[in-house]
Amino acid sequence: MPELDLMNEFLSKIAEILEVESVNETDDLKSFSQWDSLAVLSVIAMLDANYGVNLRAADLQAAETAGALWAVVQRQKNS
Repeated sequence: MPELDLMNEFLSKIAEILEVESVNETDDLKSFSQWDSLAVLSVIAMLDANYGVNLRAADLQAAETAGALWAVVQRQKNS
């Protein structure tokens, strides 16, 4: 699957967790009112289930945008 399709699928999964229509690469995750501890846990579970990546809440805190989180996921997958 092309990289852009993978990222769009990732953004769709984040939007689903946040219960919003869409999430863009440049969106600040903390700007969503739904971004709370439950959303963080849901994202961690989704990353593990769909991408085989195990992140901690601190890893998510360091990634401010959806695109930055995708970059963290890619680094974890390739390490």
